[in-house]
Amino acid sequence: MVKKINPDKPEKPTKAVKPVVAAKTSKAKSMAGGKNTPAEKSFGFKKASGPSAKKHQDSEKPAGKSTQKPASTARTKTASAAEPQAPVVSSPTDEKLQKVLARAGIGSRREMERAIEQGQVKVNDRIAKLGDRVSAQDKIFVNGQRVVLRSELTRRRVILYNKPEGEICSRSDPEGRPTVYDHLPPLKGERWISVGRLDFNTSGLLLFTNDGELANKLMHPSSVIDREYLVRIQGEVTDEMRQVLLRGVVLDDGIARFTDIVDGAGEGKNRWFYCVVMEGRNREVRRLWESQGVKVSRLKRVRYANIFIPSHVRVGQWIDLTDREIEDLCMTAGFDSSTYTRMKVPTRDEQAQRERHDKKLRSASAAPRRVKAPPRKRPPVV
Repeated sequence: MVKKINPDKPEKPTKAVKPVVAAKTSKAKSMAGGKNTPAEKSFGFKKASGPSAKKHQDSEKPAGKSTQKPASTARTKTASAAEPQAPVVSSPTDEKLQKVLARAGIGSRREMERAIEQGQVKVNDRIAKLGDRVSAQDKIFVNGQRVVLRSELTRRRVILYNKPEGEICSRSDPEGRPTVYDHLPPLKGERWISVGRLDFNTSGLLLFTNDGELANKLMHPSSVIDREYLVRIQGEVTDEMRQVLLRGVVLDDGIARFTDIVDGAGEGKNRWFYCVVMEGRNREVRRLWESQGVKVSRLKRVRYANIFIPSHVRVGQWIDLTDREIEDLCMTAGFDSSTYTRMKVPTRDEQAQRERHDKKLRSASAAPRRVKAPPRKRPPVV
């Protein structure tokens, strides 16, 4: 067939494309994920279209089953592999009001439910009621103070306080007695929540945290966390009495018992014992011993779960638990920390402040150094 040329219309110039170059550019483009290769940009090659181009590409493919995947699928898999998705963490968006307040460290869920029923909580200048749900955009006030929601990264803190006798575990006392909160470090936008309580005449280990959910989980009876006490008993303690305490005694609020009783120091009618309970009832240890006709003269908590009082933390002093100790404590209570709070690594200033405080406690508890007296001068021999 001969192509006719019209002299009135000038013929458009055609571009000469070498098949070898086209094959190379198409192969490089498919490996690059569908993007233009440097050769295409520099020489101005374009992707051929139409049925003729398709036939030409089919003729260049080798025989056999093709294993090449579409460029769109390759790009999707490459992007998903290059950009790992961040873990999804729950935030206080459209959640129950008492749960959001507990997470903010204001108190436990039960305490927040009572505060809502008493009209102490407002949401957007409106008195809240039990069952309300809030989001991160809502403004929440408790007793007139704005609550900072823990929707962003938050550093969970747990401190150990060596409580002395003669302090109460309430924030204020109408009688003016000293409280344990008078000796704790200050917090910005949060407040300390005690993990359980100790009596006015009981000393020893007391934990505080700024995470209300963790405090509630540690105090709940379902966690089954053991608490060890050192007790001094006035009176004769027989083996039969110890077996009764281990089996269980009926108290006013139900059956209670010790899971373990170990002899301490002392002899006769003034002896020390280590005893373990799995609940945190009010004055449980004292009531158990008094049910057997003996008297408790001294009581000190020495362990809570896997946490002991360090030897360099004296009475009336506090210390931060390490991240490893906090993780072990959460694991013991069956508390999934990722569900409630996103952990934040301590800053360099916070870490330095913690180390200075720990060094100060250790230096204060160390034995004083003896000052060597200067050598005496011998009198001159006459």
